[in-house]
Amino acid sequence: MKANPVQGVQPSVLRWARETVGLDVEEVATRLNRNTEEIVAWEQGSAAPSYPQLEKLAYTVYKRPIALFFLPAPPQESTPKAEFRTLPSADMDQLLPDTILHIRKAHAFQLALGEIFENKSPFDKNIWKDIVVSEESEVSDVVNRVRQYLGVDIGLQSTWRDPEKSLKAWRELIEEKGVFVFKDSFKQKEISGFCLADDQLPIIYLNNSTTKTRQTFSLIHELCHLLVQENGLSKFNQNYLEELPQDIQALEKLCNRLAAAILIPPEDFFKQSKNFPRNVEDVAEYELVNLACRYGVSREAILRRFLDQDRVSSSFYEQKAGEWAAQQTKSKGGDWYATTNTYLSERFTAEVVSLHYRNQLPLERAADLLGINAKNFEGLEQRILRGTSV
Repeated sequence: MKANPVQGVQPSVLRWARETVGLDVEEVATRLNRNTEEIVAWEQGSAAPSYPQLEKLAYTVYKRPIALFFLPAPPQESTPKAEFRTLPSADMDQLLPDTILHIRKAHAFQLALGEIFENKSPFDKNIWKDIVVSEESEVSDVVNRVRQYLGVDIGLQSTWRDPEKSLKAWRELIEEKGVFVFKDSFKQKEISGFCLADDQLPIIYLNNSTTKTRQTFSLIHELCHLLVQENGLSKFNQNYLEELPQDIQALEKLCNRLAAAILIPPEDFFKQSKNFPRNVEDVAEYELVNLACRYGVSREAILRRFLDQDRVSSSFYEQKAGEWAAQQTKSKGGDWYATTNTYLSERFTAEVVSLHYRNQLPLERAADLLGINAKNFEGLEQRILRGTSV
C-alpha cells in the first residue's frame, strides 16, 4: 500500500536542509532510490514525501530532526566559528562535517528541551547560576564550592574506583544541578566535546569515542565553561592554546586548572603523594594506578599533576602518556538501545517517556524529540525505564 504524503512539510526547509549538507538533487535521489523529478517536486511544493521517506531524509541524509521540516521557514543557524571562540580559526576550518552535525544535533536537543520544559529549567538548583566564575576567581575557592554544590567529598569520590562508575556518578550529579549531558561517537577523535551555554537549558555534549577517564575530564572541563558563561569546543591536544587570543587563552587555561583541581583536589593529592620521592619517575607504576583509582581519573592525569609540580620531566610524561594511550582498547559495541540510552540525557529521556505515557506526546513526536525512528521507541523506552545510562 502506498504511503500517504506528509502534510505540512515546508519545501523551502527541504531545499535548505539539502544545501546545508552540500548535496545536489541527484545525490539525494540516489540515496533515497527515487527519481530526481520527485525530489524537485518536494522542494517546489507540488508533492511531499511520505513519513518513512521523511524519516530517512531527516535521520540518514540530512541529519536533522523531523520537527525542523515543519517550520514555516529555514531556521537562522550560526556557524561554529561564530559560536565557539575556544579554538583557533585554522582548527575551526578543519572541523569535519560529522563534528558540525553533532553541534547541530545538540542545538536540536536544546530546542526539544525548550519544548518539553517550556523554555525553563526543571531543576531546583542550577549550578551555572549559583556559581559564576571569572578570570579573577580564586581556583581553590571555586573548586571547594563546586565540589560542595555537587555533594562530592573525597570519601564518596574514592568509592568510584572504576572509570565507568566515576563517569556515571559525575554525570548524574551534574545533571541533578541543572545541566543536560549528552554523548555520541565522533569521527573526529581529537575533539573531546563541547557545551552550549544557555540561561535555562545548558548542554554538555561528550565524545563517546574516547576513554571513560577522558570523558570525565571533558565533562568537568565543559562544566567550567558553563560557569564562565561561555560556549566551549575543546580538543585533547593542548598545543592549540598558544594560538588563541590572550583573553581566550587565559579562559581555556583557567577551565583546565579548575577541571584538574575539581577531579584531583590539591590538598588531598598532597597528603596522598607527600611520601613519594621528589623524582616521581622512580615510583612503581602501581602506585600511580592506586592514585588514579582514588580519584577515578587516568594515570596520565596523575602524572600530569606531578609534571605541574616539576616532579617529572616533560619527556618522561610524554613517553608514559604515549605508552598508556597505546594500551587503551576500544570498547566493544553493545546493543543499539543500550548505546542510544547512554548517549541521551537521563533527565530529558525520562521526561519524554513520562509525557508519552500520560498521552501528552504522540509516539512519532516523542521519537522525534529523542532523535530516533518511531519503530525503535518501545525498545528504547524499556531501556530508559531500567535506568542503565552510563
